[in-house]
Amino acid sequence: MKKGASILLLLLQIAALPLLAQDKKQSANSRPALVAKPMTGNDSNMVRQLFFSALCAKTAEDYAGAAELFTHILQVDPANDATLYELARIKRIEKDEPGARGLLERAVIVQPDNAYYWIALAESYEKNNDVQKLEGALDELIRIDPDNPQYLFDKANALTVEKKYDQALEIYNQLEQSTGLNDGIILNRQKIYLKQGKINEATGELEEMIKANPAQVRYYLLLGELYNSNGLNDKAQAVLQRAEKIDPANELVHLALADIYSDKKDYKASYDELKLAFALPEGDIGQKIHIVMGYLPKFPDPNAKASALELSRLLTITYPTDARAFATYGNMLQANEMYKEAKPVYKKSIELNSQSYAVWEQLVRIELSNNEYDEAVKDGEEALSYFPNQAWMNYLVGVAWLQKKDYNKAVSYISNVSSLETQDNGLLSQSYSVLGDCYHSLKDFKKSDDAYNKSIEANPDNVYTLNNFAYYLSLRGEQLDKAAQMAKHANELQPNTASFEDTYAWILFKQKNYTEAKVWIEKALASDKSKDATEVEHYGDILFYLGNIDDAVQNWKKAKQLGAQSPQLDRKINEKKYIE
Repeated sequence: MKKGASILLLLLQIAALPLLAQDKKQSANSRPALVAKPMTGNDSNMVRQLFFSALCAKTAEDYAGAAELFTHILQVDPANDATLYELARIKRIEKDEPGARGLLERAVIVQPDNAYYWIALAESYEKNNDVQKLEGALDELIRIDPDNPQYLFDKANALTVEKKYDQALEIYNQLEQSTGLNDGIILNRQKIYLKQGKINEATGELEEMIKANPAQVRYYLLLGELYNSNGLNDKAQAVLQRAEKIDPANELVHLALADIYSDKKDYKASYDELKLAFALPEGDIGQKIHIVMGYLPKFPDPNAKASALELSRLLTITYPTDARAFATYGNMLQANEMYKEAKPVYKKSIELNSQSYAVWEQLVRIELSNNEYDEAVKDGEEALSYFPNQAWMNYLVGVAWLQKKDYNKAVSYISNVSSLETQDNGLLSQSYSVLGDCYHSLKDFKKSDDAYNKSIEANPDNVYTLNNFAYYLSLRGEQLDKAAQMAKHANELQPNTASFEDTYAWILFKQKNYTEAKVWIEKALASDKSKDATEVEHYGDILFYLGNIDDAVQNWKKAKQLGAQSPQLDRKINEKKYIE
């Protein structure tokens, strides 16, 4: 026989497994690879020993060693079905599904009545999306165990996938006769009816279930969902209102009605149903939190923000011991810019559960924004006792220490960020920028410059680094060309920022470009409605070098009135000249 013909014969044999199971002698003659060779007593003993050793290796998770032993057994006894099955399981562990499938197909030829082999083979066909072969494997399982309803369920599902709807319905009817009507049969039959466009059949069955079980709210919910998903909102609403009368404390009924009213654009009625559902403690808080978070895409619409805020507040009343309720309410307060109110809510969430990092971070951020640096340090350091490897929390605590002017403490926290975070360039750039500020305050200018350079390397457009680095270089009179480039870039990125314009003006002044410096300092004064004393003093310095002595002195005096204090400023006023 030609090689191609023998391969075709092998495939035909696999496809006709039931026929081969009825005639094992024919199977042996047509597939010599599965014929057991005559074995001596020594061979049999060796196979038993190898099999035991292979199982031991597999138990020890030495899958390569086990596979080698099982393969050796098949060389001696190619029809050893237990070995074929065990080796297939190893192939599956190794993600070699085709290899596992081939071994299982050989195993069921040797032992066509072994349900475990067929179950494993059916799983393989299902993974491979080979529905036709899956159907055949399920037929074999039904033949072996005709009273097992799971096999019939799986067969009906396979037929549904193949769009053999009438055959699938026949099996579901058969199951109903043997197991009685249940939700699984109802739901699966509904899917088929809907695919066939038979809405009346799908709804009619549920109406019958409601008549037979008028107190079972789940059937009303199923029917309401069926009507609603097919655009029959009025019928869905009517069914659910019937359910609401039967069980007014059923959360799912209120949520379903809320969806229907929302679809009908009756948002007040929808919101009222949501409030009823949110007041019921028996329901799932996770689902309710998901509903609240569903309002976020509608922000900043004030109605959406107000609704989310009120629903999240209700959560804290309905679930007073659940940290998630308070965390959600805190988030909605923050979204509504009610930071003062959000702080105690976050603290309550932490009191109930200290293991939610996100809540700690929100709390510390609020404290920093409120200039509550002592509290930020206290809560931030406590958070780090639970979550020491959180880069953002190290950064926030470091910033709090910076604001308290304890620069060494700030450095000790900020320095951790780069070792904990390698992907977030925004955070890395900002942390290096803060390090630059700290080292500058500690007069360690080399480390300060290195930190600023790393900040710009991580983010060339970090305007605060560009401005601060440029300004500090100008104060030291170093690298003024580089400082001017950075200051100019900062103003390009964020125009009309008084402090940035003042920095650029001051660098131009240090470069003795007084005319251009005057242009930029006047921009800064126009942008700064608060009239910063330093900017006014700089204006006087620039005017002095442009020869306008009287106006220079007037601006120095004005700077002093605005709060500037230094011996140099007093000398400028008294001596009417610029003092370095």
